[in-house]
Amino acid sequence: MRRSNVLVVDDEELYRRALERILVRCGHAVTTARDASEAMTAVSAEPLDLVLCDVRMPGISGLELVRQIREIDPDLPCIVMTGYDSVEHSVEALRSGAFWYLHKPFEGSLDVVRRLVEQAIEHRRLRTENRLLQSQLRSRYRFDNIVGQSAALRGVLELVDKVADSDSTVLVTGESGTGKELIARAIHYNSRRADRLLVSLNCGAIPEELLESELFGHVKGAFTNAVAQREGRFAAADGGTIFLDEIGDMSPNLQVKLLRVLQDRSFEPVGSSKTQRVDVRVIAATNQNLEDAIRRGVFREDLYYRLNVIPIEVPPLRRRKDDIPLLVQHFLDRLTAEKGRAIEGITEAALARLADHDWPGNVRELENLMERLVVLRREGMIDLGDLPPAFRRRDASSDAASVPTMGADGIDFNAVVDRLETQLIVQALEQTGGNKNRAAQLLGLNRTTLIEKIKKKGLDAAGRSEPAAVPPGVSIS
Repeated sequence: MRRSNVLVVDDEELYRRALERILVRCGHAVTTARDASEAMTAVSAEPLDLVLCDVRMPGISGLELVRQIREIDPDLPCIVMTGYDSVEHSVEALRSGAFWYLHKPFEGSLDVVRRLVEQAIEHRRLRTENRLLQSQLRSRYRFDNIVGQSAALRGVLELVDKVADSDSTVLVTGESGTGKELIARAIHYNSRRADRLLVSLNCGAIPEELLESELFGHVKGAFTNAVAQREGRFAAADGGTIFLDEIGDMSPNLQVKLLRVLQDRSFEPVGSSKTQRVDVRVIAATNQNLEDAIRRGVFREDLYYRLNVIPIEVPPLRRRKDDIPLLVQHFLDRLTAEKGRAIEGITEAALARLADHDWPGNVRELENLMERLVVLRREGMIDLGDLPPAFRRRDASSDAASVPTMGADGIDFNAVVDRLETQLIVQALEQTGGNKNRAAQLLGLNRTTLIEKIKKKGLDAAGRSEPAAVPPGVSIS
């Protein structure tokens, strides 16, 4: 059984220390409190797996403490300790929400204490896991949830169908916004691991110094602010699947540790020398060219071959334009229901203009645009006039990219480059609804570089010109 965090609450030091010794010998981390006030501070300070509390304490009673704890965390089991061996007290403890009760003194019943503690902690684990499973099942991604009928998409789904029921590692590649996580979910929920957890982690969204702990967990005191033991994503996914998105952003140091998990199915939590084994299927995804990253020395070649057992490339939307009408209708149906709008559909002219677009942001860009149209239109038919300016200008892309004719007197090179740069930034901001992170990705820029250019050019997040002066306290970032 894994190490768990247990809180013991008793105003009598003799019983507190006795229980602490029993629980530590069982391999648990123990925090103690003398009354309900100290106990509530401990509950708020760190994640707990179990609380043992005495019934009779100064101030708030143990039964009232159980009720308060359950208001904060309904799944946290509480075992009530009482010196009164009566049916009435036992029933009252269970009615207050206690998992079970123990009678003092504990002499001769140490095995009973140990077994009851293990049962309560296992109950906590199962309740938490079932809650996560139910949440996932409500939004389960099977093939029916992947919209499209193009030949490019059918080829991907046929491959997914072939590999889903194996335990082979899968590397899903494709541009940002193509739906790589949908493919990972389809693989998991059509596999024999479907009744266990699918745990997702975006490796690019977590600072390097925290990512190791997220992946493998840590023990109490492993680093500053590690006030309690924490389970990592690999341990949480034991028996199921872990989806590692943006795997190309992982540091070389962590790449070595991930390679070990793939080879041996084992790891050590941060700050621990104890090896933990897991049975996990790994699905990784990236929008980067990992072979190029290997040549640049930023990605390990041996890890690449371990991940790339079954490669699946998700095609960009510009290569599956036959799916655009289906996707548009799918998003309209869902968003009109979610937003409470009365959108009747989209005109042929507007749909044709959407089909002509290259969609650098892929399906995510299309979904964001449809949400914008549904919210702003509210009712009736979406028409050409409802589309953003970049879509209404038929030749917007070619106009923005056109090269001016060189006159006899030459040309103002810097002015032309500045104008073209401004047009590209405006297009990126319009297509992403002002999201600077995604706009920077479309332009191949760092986010900070893009923000500096926006400030310099006096553009707001939607690509409109701003007044030269910015009011005090207002930040464009």
